[in-house]
Amino acid sequence: MSQLINQWVDQAIASTPIYDLHTHLYPANFGRFMLWGIDELLTYHYLIAETIRVSDISYEAFWAMPQKQQAEHIWQKLFIEHAPISEACRGVLTVLKRLGLNVQSKNLNEFRQFFADQKPAEYVDKVFKLANVHTAVMTNDALDPVERELWLKKTPVDPRFKAVLRIDPVLVGWPKVADTFNGFGYSASGDLGASSMKEIRRFLTEWIDRMSAIYVAVSLTPAFRYPDDLPTTKVLKEAVLPVCRERKLPFAMMIGVQRQVNPQLRLAGDSVGKADITSVDRILAQNPQNKFLVTMLSRENQHELAVTARKHRNMMLFGCWWFMNNPSLIEEITRMRMELLGTSFIPQHSDARILDQIIYKWDHSRQIIAKVLKDKFADIAASGWPVTQDEIRRTVQEFLSSNFERFLASTPA
Repeated sequence: MSQLINQWVDQAIASTPIYDLHTHLYPANFGRFMLWGIDELLTYHYLIAETIRVSDISYEAFWAMPQKQQAEHIWQKLFIEHAPISEACRGVLTVLKRLGLNVQSKNLNEFRQFFADQKPAEYVDKVFKLANVHTAVMTNDALDPVERELWLKKTPVDPRFKAVLRIDPVLVGWPKVADTFNGFGYSASGDLGASSMKEIRRFLTEWIDRMSAIYVAVSLTPAFRYPDDLPTTKVLKEAVLPVCRERKLPFAMMIGVQRQVNPQLRLAGDSVGKADITSVDRILAQNPQNKFLVTMLSRENQHELAVTARKHRNMMLFGCWWFMNNPSLIEEITRMRMELLGTSFIPQHSDARILDQIIYKWDHSRQIIAKVLKDKFADIAASGWPVTQDEIRRTVQEFLSSNFERFLASTPA
């Protein structure tokens, strides 16, 4: 029976298209926002941080290089002078191999020529097919002047890409963000009085509608507390949660990022910290008519967060985010979540910033999810449960797509 279970799991995992619920990807017609190709893969911030550790180059000298030279420096240091065994390095190799390139050649110029021959829109098709992803959820910033113009011009959006309204500055940026807000035609002051809150709600509703956003999202530091007397709580209570409730949209909280612990690394300079889960419990319990997508960045938070998910039906636990996206941690966390939550969570999202990354992130995660599922179905089969192929297919479908789709469509009790 175990051999049959393994075969059924492998077939289901390989054939089920994925709804990737959190990425930083964009369609081809969004111009410079669509990142792809070997130089983007090599200058991903994970690899920049790794390179600085094994290189004598100064931060200033590295950042002074054009991107092509940065990529060559990273290739030399991480792939030629050292074995590329980190998950981020392995990911680049997986992408090249799946694209049919000869990784053994180690020839960066050959790889570059392949990508130079691709057309962006057609390359999106190729990558989505290889990754077996049917939908990728973007991260969209209405306060970014360039992206804002694309939406105001009603730039068509490839239907495989869904929008999310990301509101980090609106939620945590007061009073500094007031000037930006006002510059875009919303009258709001740093003191967040009643008229300001009305304008924040107007901003949220207008941009949810303009983007057809499927949820609202924020990244929070480990210092996040709810409730307190800071502007974040006020904006949450009086603007964000009421609008999400009215529109029946989930509010996604990604908690645990320590910003710029080393500013010289720029985007690569962020880190991780253990967060307070009692604040998550309180916001869930006090807002039962709201839906929440929640993930946390610290390994130390994972068990308590899974227990929290057991207690609140208006919360969907999702993914192994950012620094958690390593095979050993994904396996450990996915096993623990299955043991506590059964099938009622979303095991993974890619968090990809570069289009090509969805190939490796999903290839690697599929292998781990399959490994855990094989063990869990073998366990219940050993207990006498009549495991069927249909039951395995349904479970894989739930994990890779339908749990998220059902949560989007649900109405909290």
